[in-house]
Amino acid sequence: MRIGQMLLRAGVINETQLKEALRRQREKGGRLGSHLIELGYVSEEKLVEFLSKQLEVPGVVLSGYPLDRDTLNIITPDLAQKYEVVPLKREGKVLHVAMVNPLDVFAADEIRFRTGYEVKPYVAAERSIKKILEEHYKTRAMEEEVMEEMELSEIEMMEEEEETVAGDLAAEAAAGPVVKYVNYLLRSAVEKRASDLHIEPYEKEVRVRFRIDGILHEQKPPPYKLHKAIVSRLKVMAKLKVQEKRLPQDGRFEARINGKRIDFRISTVPTLFGEKVAIRILDRSQVSFDLRQLGFEEEALKHFLKALKNPFGIILVTGPTGSGKTTTLYAALNEINDPGINITTAEDPVEYSLMGINQLQVNESIGLTFASALRAYLRQDPDVIMVGEIRDKETTEIAIRAALTGHLVLSTVHTNTAAATITRLINMGVEPFLIASTLILVVSQRLLRKVCEHCKVKHDISDEELIKLGFDPERLRGKLYKGTGCPKCENTGYRGRTGIFEVLPVTQRIKSLILDRATDDEIEQAAVEEGMITLREAAIRKALAGITDIYEVARETTLR
Repeated sequence: MRIGQMLLRAGVINETQLKEALRRQREKGGRLGSHLIELGYVSEEKLVEFLSKQLEVPGVVLSGYPLDRDTLNIITPDLAQKYEVVPLKREGKVLHVAMVNPLDVFAADEIRFRTGYEVKPYVAAERSIKKILEEHYKTRAMEEEVMEEMELSEIEMMEEEEETVAGDLAAEAAAGPVVKYVNYLLRSAVEKRASDLHIEPYEKEVRVRFRIDGILHEQKPPPYKLHKAIVSRLKVMAKLKVQEKRLPQDGRFEARINGKRIDFRISTVPTLFGEKVAIRILDRSQVSFDLRQLGFEEEALKHFLKALKNPFGIILVTGPTGSGKTTTLYAALNEINDPGINITTAEDPVEYSLMGINQLQVNESIGLTFASALRAYLRQDPDVIMVGEIRDKETTEIAIRAALTGHLVLSTVHTNTAAATITRLINMGVEPFLIASTLILVVSQRLLRKVCEHCKVKHDISDEELIKLGFDPERLRGKLYKGTGCPKCENTGYRGRTGIFEVLPVTQRIKSLILDRATDDEIEQAAVEEGMITLREAAIRKALAGITDIYEVARETTLR
């Protein structure tokens, strides 16, 4: 019996789901099971269970399976790709092998002939096998090619190269091995939705990590001896000085990956064992500049939209580095962007180009600071000014002057809460009456990882653990969710991020507290009494809605 009919008869899927999966199979090819998993109609575990019954061979779920690199290397990349197989473990002269088609006797014979091991076949999900083939064998094949072809002369030629890189990376597949490896690395980072890529040299190895949804994940590393060549290639792409290895350097380059134009910002620094590279990946398709898509609670969004309608005043967004402040500011500018007004920005750096907005990148090495850019913009007939960050008293005072003379100013400050932003300005030396007369709104924010929709399940967490984490069991008991891990989320249980926001409108009561030099706690208490939703409360609401889990709430917020 076909696998689709088996699943249908067992009630695992319904007729409509089977038809949809079959339609996708006709359009895209591949095995039916892969489409059923991709559509979320069946789990990998359930599919393998039924495949095992159908084929009468043992099954193995590869998601989370502890694969050993030495065992994987028993089968060569060409053989693994040819038959879609993954070696699992060795027992004496027997090699346990996961296969898409465990009944393929030709595959078993060739593996036996090429490796010298008897083969014990297991059935596994096609998409999981392909993922391992992509992650391990393609990288390994590339490494082997690099090891065979890389000569010192080639490295020297690369260091003298002055080419421009802005084309399609895939079109360079016939280029040198290091070029191909770097292209593969960049493409892999983009496909895995990484925001940053780190290449870190140590005494005897190189570590490669991708930051995905705010957390660093280790990747398969290249051979140690290729580190210098890889760094040289990246420097060439960013038009940096290849020979300069003693000083930090910054640069950028663009490339087209999978039809999308991606911006890469590269930073190199000398470390004990060589140059460390960090690359920020800016993929416009992964970012929403719509305030309604960022995660605001309904009332908080209303306050923000109302503040943006003011013709003058200051709106501040606060939070730690990497909390999404720039995205919020861009979304705010996008909300009010109109041919009838002049919007200007001063940023460090300019992360995304916004149509209809005049953007300037500050350069402190030549004296172009936030303060000097702001002063210059005041002579440019602006309606709205966005300043990347208020770092000092001078920038703050110019921003206040701009607000007092009829301009709407948006900026960011590094503080932990909305209320703390006000006292931070006072501590900078700004007079309270100036803050009270110009500040309209303060937004504090964080980013929480979202529970993966493809493996989300109810989370039966004990009252004791909830209390230990600082939460009220009565409110949360039986209402929480978590991700169990699946191929869609790289077995992390999380996929994507959402914002949580603490929006503090500067009302008459808040203005009075500012003039009285009130503390953070006093300002926050008054704001909560007037309806402000704290970061903690916003995060708990996200957990109750099944958007995130309780551990993310505990990690990113504190009980106040």
